[in-house]
Amino acid sequence: MTKMRHTPQRNAIEAVFSSVQRPLSVDEVLELAREQVKSMDPATVYRNLGRMVEEGWLERITLPSKGVLYELKQKAHHHHFHCRRCDRAFEIQGCGLSPKLAPPGFLVEDHDVFLYGTCPECVKTA
Repeated sequence: MTKMRHTPQRNAIEAVFSSVQRPLSVDEVLELAREQVKSMDPATVYRNLGRMVEEGWLERITLPSKGVLYELKQKAHHHHFHCRRCDRAFEIQGCGLSPKLAPPGFLVEDHDVFLYGTCPECVKTA
């Protein structure tokens, strides 16, 4: 697979993920990337995100309450938190779960944990 060329639009999307450091929706990427490239459009964001996933730079995750989000791929195992007030998703580093939690005879291959509540920023303004 050939890598997509680095256009100003792609550079803006990469800069968004490098600076924000949390899972983002397509709409969030579009809004933040438009700060650098005013002409950014949804089709360009979708196309670039798809290629970045194919290239292994981004990972597509599905948060049950938010839908599809994208985050940097080269991260250690972690889970996610969804703030119900500001509707942003955050990463929770580490994992306290053990495959031993599964019932006898089950072989755990992977797991996802999604926490919901209020982020520290929203708690301050409550």
